[in-house]
Amino acid sequence: MSKRILITGASGFVGANLARRVLQDGHQVHLLLRPGYQTWRVSGIAKDVRIHEVSLEDATGIHSSVTSIKPEAVYHLAAYGAYSSQQGMQRMVATNLLGCCSLLDACADIGVEAFVNAGSSSEYGFKDHAPQEDEALEPNSDYAITKAAASHYCRHVALSRNVNAVTVRLYSIYGPWEEPTRLIPTLIAHGLRGELPPLVSPDVARDFVYVNDAVDAIIRIAKSTVPRGSIYNICSGEQTSLREVVEVARRVMGIRAEPVWASMPDRSWDTSVWVGNGAKIKHDIGWRAETILETGLQRTVEWLCGNP
Repeated sequence: MSKRILITGASGFVGANLARRVLQDGHQVHLLLRPGYQTWRVSGIAKDVRIHEVSLEDATGIHSSVTSIKPEAVYHLAAYGAYSSQQGMQRMVATNLLGCCSLLDACADIGVEAFVNAGSSSEYGFKDHAPQEDEALEPNSDYAITKAAASHYCRHVALSRNVNAVTVRLYSIYGPWEEPTRLIPTLIAHGLRGELPPLVSPDVARDFVYVNDAVDAIIRIAKSTVPRGSIYNICSGEQTSLREVVEVARRVMGIRAEPVWASMPDRSWDTSVWVGNGAKIKHDIGWRAETILETGLQRTVEWLCGNP
């Protein structure tokens, strides 16, 4: 059955993939985009969606747009501060926290059927194990602090106003439409030239999830009957070191160049332990990441070659 879907952040990586998926599923799709948004991820679907330009910092504009659209499901993926180039705590608070509050309040007012808020694994901070969703948060950056606050607000509104609002904490999502400066696109761009980029320590680790799997999880959560205010890790549950990622990339693309480790300094967020616990989402909705890194990387290479 076709529904009215509202997506924020569709000019970003995961949102662009989600927008394409819900269009393929036959829904009426509305995109809430900030004025001056980047168009390269959206231009190919612009004729098939309805675009509403309004800043998340504009609470009145947000409420007016939501009231006009009357969406049945809302996917909130807009954020600021996830990339090192995005700095400034005030804007992070305005976008990630206050913007989320304004959007969710408006959705509660119209009685939205489902609201999915995209959180971040960085809300947990540095852990020496795979954290469960109910563990104490120790956010490790300004960005993580604002995302953690938004997660708390979503749970508060879900319980206090009886709204079907759920937060998903995304781990290291990769695939088509990812920001070119991120690890996987950078590896591929260099690999297609038979090279490897400058690299940090080989022991730096992440929990990688192919974007199609992540989008499937987000949609299934919106469709499922799960407790209001729930939080779910979208993760593979498997930790992969940078050494292993580079080995897979060399194998997939036939790269002969040898890695030069520590040819760039580790970043403040780099750690040798970063992995999610996916038991809850598997138990509640039966989802788990299906795409192994080698397959996902190969698909991303093929996509990038077709979209230079």
